[in-house]
Amino acid sequence: MTKIAVLDDWQGIARQSADWSALQARADVTFFADAFADEADAAAKLADFDILLAMRERTHFTASLLKRLPKLRMLGTTSGRTLSLDMATATAQGIVVCNTGSGPGSAATAELALALMLAAFRGLPTGDANLRAGRFQQGVPVGRAVEGKTLGVLGLGKIGARLARYGRALGMEVLAWSQNLTAEKAAAEGATLVPRDELLARSDAITIHLVLSDRTRGLIGAPEIARMKPHAVLVNTSRGPLVDEAALLAALHAGKIVAGLDVYDQEPLPPDHPLRRAPNTVLTPHLGYGVAEVWSQFYPESIENALAFLDGKPVRVMNPDALGKR
Repeated sequence: MTKIAVLDDWQGIARQSADWSALQARADVTFFADAFADEADAAAKLADFDILLAMRERTHFTASLLKRLPKLRMLGTTSGRTLSLDMATATAQGIVVCNTGSGPGSAATAELALALMLAAFRGLPTGDANLRAGRFQQGVPVGRAVEGKTLGVLGLGKIGARLARYGRALGMEVLAWSQNLTAEKAAAEGATLVPRDELLARSDAITIHLVLSDRTRGLIGAPEIARMKPHAVLVNTSRGPLVDEAALLAALHAGKIVAGLDVYDQEPLPPDHPLRRAPNTVLTPHLGYGVAEVWSQFYPESIENALAFLDGKPVRVMNPDALGKR
């Protein structure tokens, strides 16, 4: 019987997000709720599966891992982004890669970025912790209003553009920068294009919305943090390695800035990671796109992809060159 693994179900919501009965009638379906410890762990646990239905950019399908999965015939991923998948190796091995739509993932991520910014400005985590511990306002940092402040947006794509509009709606001046951004594009979203160093120096809050690549890795390091205003809020809902983690930790402990983080260099964040104990932070466990409306598209379309593949008529294929190689 065909063996199918549903991966990366960290919140345990896969079963309730779709009707799996048609797929379970034709295949042995196993759900994996926990992240793999490392590549060797993933290879050992997935070696017997014919089809993997993964969540984008959680399990990293490197060339070496794919080569350790000899039975794998189809790999499902969610949305159109495959930065954690070696597509060339998958194609060479005849592994058909199918994707899903992304639903309102961009909107959900933008909303979370806004929530992190507002929570950081008002010290909401400390206020919540106080009330649960029997205290009231004691020790809660004095909040700041966002109206009249300056918001810096690094990356003015689908998500960044939403943040720019949110900032304007809140009465903020909005600055923007990315490598290829034009003044016309920035103005169309209600922002002003400025050099990166100027954005860092002028902004009361900075939100990052860039794709991780060789040229953006470590984009915010110690020199960039030094240019930021005292107590500026840095929000990252994109990818952890866009910010130098050691420099960030140093700045947080020094009280230089406040951070609202949804993404990390290593995910899930290890239990003993120093960010869990860092002051001046608002932390969420990579919830960005993870809303019910997105799950209700990701999982039903993943099931459709697997059923179509079993029928010999694969759909939403990202690497058509893999078809017919097996």
